[in-house]
Amino acid sequence: MEKKPHFVRREFLPREMPSMSLALLLAAVLLLNALLYLYLNKFSSSLGRVETDSSLCPFGHFKFGAVKNCSPWLSCEAINREVRKLKCVGEGAVKKVFLSEWKEKKVVLSQLTNLELKEDFLHGLKMLKALQSKHVVRLLGYCEQQFTILTEYHPLGSLRGLNETLQIPKYKGMNTWHRRLMLAIDYVSVIRYLHSSPLGTLVMCDSNDLDKVLSQYLLTSDFHVLVNDLDALPLVNRSAGRLVKCGHRELRGEFVAPEQRWPYGDDVPFEDDLMPPYDEKTDIWKIPDVSNFFLGHVEGSDIVRLHLFDIHAACKKKDPAERPSAQEVLDTYRKVLTLLIREAAMPGTREML
Repeated sequence: MEKKPHFVRREFLPREMPSMSLALLLAAVLLLNALLYLYLNKFSSSLGRVETDSSLCPFGHFKFGAVKNCSPWLSCEAINREVRKLKCVGEGAVKKVFLSEWKEKKVVLSQLTNLELKEDFLHGLKMLKALQSKHVVRLLGYCEQQFTILTEYHPLGSLRGLNETLQIPKYKGMNTWHRRLMLAIDYVSVIRYLHSSPLGTLVMCDSNDLDKVLSQYLLTSDFHVLVNDLDALPLVNRSAGRLVKCGHRELRGEFVAPEQRWPYGDDVPFEDDLMPPYDEKTDIWKIPDVSNFFLGHVEGSDIVRLHLFDIHAACKKKDPAERPSAQEVLDTYRKVLTLLIREAAMPGTREML
């Protein structure tokens, strides 16, 4: 009749150990998930940068650097008196660009080079004023009478130099699939902003090849993407039946969308009046090619491409109406980034469970 409780303990011990191990494992996974959630929640708020930017000022004002107060856009008089040209750093069909100095700060002065293109220049200025946001280079001042625009200076230059920048020892640590995907997210965020801008649906027309696209954007010192050139941004207004055409010349090549190419074959000479107009889905067609440049050939970039395969295939639909919106592309990019960060943080979790 003697009870032997220690036999009972021995009987249940083997069952308790696996249960305890599983409980500890689950607790660890839950804790890691909680920490990862907090990180991703904080991280996602900065994807492509947060929607509200404390560095933005009321319309007609600017601030940058360590300056806390907003200043009015510089006038013709202030630009002539306070801005000093240092050297020419670029020249395009519409304007010449000078690295300049204002109050011991580097700035960029753009001046019209061809009076025949003044309408393009003034349109770019109008867009720059109206679209000031975290996606657009900061306007510091302008002078319409002298066809001059003053903007913030970004020493890393346009996106054309991205791969070269990432080879500089200071920036080699940025050359990862994670950082490159974030740049692609920034780029798609700009497209999304233009397609839902305060002015309406705008099309990025100065984008007939990859090199031209990359030249329209700047890489900031904290590795974000800003659109810099807004000279060719026509407005789509479906309710008013207004579509667009990017220029008056025939466009060729696989980079431009199918609807941007002459539809009547080589036997019919190109005539601008016969060319059908199109909408903002031309920008969507180009996203996979631009993102492929961003992703480069670093470790992990092929895995990112695999996860983006379906959305990129949808972007390349021949029928523009079947392509996703920029918002849908952006949502997919963000989900892929979150998924891949989670998998990188917990590589063996699935197998352990």
